[in-house]
Amino acid sequence: MARKWQRMAALSRKRISFSRRNKDLDIAESCTTSSNVTDKGHFVVYTTDDKRFVIPLEYLSHNILRELFRMSEEEFGLSSDGPIRLPCDAVFMDYVIKLIRRGVAKDLEKALLKSIETSLCYSLPASSFHQGLTSQQIPVFGY
Repeated sequence: MARKWQRMAALSRKRISFSRRNKDLDIAESCTTSSNVTDKGHFVVYTTDDKRFVIPLEYLSHNILRELFRMSEEEFGLSSDGPIRLPCDAVFMDYVIKLIRRGVAKDLEKALLKSIETSLCYSLPASSFHQGLTSQQIPVFGY
């Protein structure tokens, strides 16, 4: 009987169990500073106002996050011992994550990338910038 329990315990140690996570997890609610441990399949970034975001790895395929990482490298450099810090505030980051989660339209993504490239998110206060973007209508001139 003891050997049977030992075998069962050994088998359970060898199994890899993956915790099930809800894909529609509200990232803004998981924005905390208390825990340093991240779930498998996620990574952590910080914004300029020191808010912590836990983001699914699958979001790395989106151009908006890639551009923010490129800008972060230019502004803060590559730090091997510190956290990844993105050059935007928590309000903007929350907006980006919500857009990605909903499936951002290509034209909105291009307009947002253009505004990031021209550093619009730095020059305007966060509240006025995000008020214009919440309705997902961005004026594009010259087209």
